[in-house]
Amino acid sequence: MSKERDAFAAKVADALFARDMTAQRLGMTLEVVTMGAATLSMTVTEDMLNGHGVAHGGYIFTLADTAFAYACNGENVATLAQHCQITFVAPGKQDERLTATATELSKTGRSGLYDVEVRGGDGRLVAAFRGASRTVGGATDAGLGIVPSK
Repeated sequence: MSKERDAFAAKVADALFARDMTAQRLGMTLEVVTMGAATLSMTVTEDMLNGHGVAHGGYIFTLADTAFAYACNGENVATLAQHCQITFVAPGKQDERLTATATELSKTGRSGLYDVEVRGGDGRLVAAFRGASRTVGGATDAGLGIVPSK
């Protein structure tokens, strides 16, 4: 990917994040966004723990799903989740910084396929997520225009 396209994807992500109340309220941070890829992080707080004292799977899923969203919206064309699945591999711990890295596997027409790895602060795999996206049209942010050509 070109640096120009990666910079454009980062601008789209910033515009999307400004309106993403879920990500903001959960304390997520945009670490890196490039065309077709995104890395976000979030600290597991006490109110995110389940009855077993580990990170509730819903919060881990939300982090993975959010990274997926930023990875598939870099071209500034509204793209939504069509199907997602997650496998929990290890628990997230209180006060641990979890990092979700989403990568585009395929994009054909209006359909995309993405993998997301959620890792703990020590690098262990916490969850593996796969998301299928569907482009629905319209700009993610009308003020940014269209994606630079490849």
